[in-house]
Amino acid sequence: MKKLKGRRMVFLVADLTYDDELFFPYYWLKWEGAETEISGLSETHISRFGREIKTDLLVNQLKPENYDAVIIPGGFGPDKLRTNKFVLRFVKSMFEMRKLVAAICHGPQVLISAGIIKNKTLTCLDRIAVDVVNAGGKYVNKEVVRDGNLITSRNPYDLPAFTTAIIEFFIREKEP
Repeated sequence: MKKLKGRRMVFLVADLTYDDELFFPYYWLKWEGAETEISGLSETHISRFGREIKTDLLVNQLKPENYDAVIIPGGFGPDKLRTNKFVLRFVKSMFEMRKLVAAICHGPQVLISAGIIKNKTLTCLDRIAVDVVNAGGKYVNKEVVRDGNLITSRNPYDLPAFTTAIIEFFIREKEP
């Protein structure tokens, strides 16, 4: 039985999104039955390692009511995403609707700009930990951290724990 059947998840990308942090969870979640989509600032992006990423829809077309989760891969893409008003509005709405918001590596930069990490515990790439703290979040150096409907991880080595935490979020939601 597919653990995520009926769940819709969207990945947010921009140029220089880290390949593994997008495609590893994208295909694993798809294999578990989730409907996965990629949304970006344009119709195509070039990943951190030169791979073309085609998007299913633009960020200005996103509607929170259509998704169960938003996932923000790292790399340098989040630095571009964090300045887009449609991205920030979407991420904040998903968070406020208690839907899953997950970010890895540099991904928490988007969470900071969306104003959703104050008093939250999370992890990220160590280079942006100071940004988390300055935004009012509590940084911990762990492979995966869940605080309510927020899941974060540090780097590509954490991808198995990160993706497992996303799956477990929805399994536990179904339990009585």
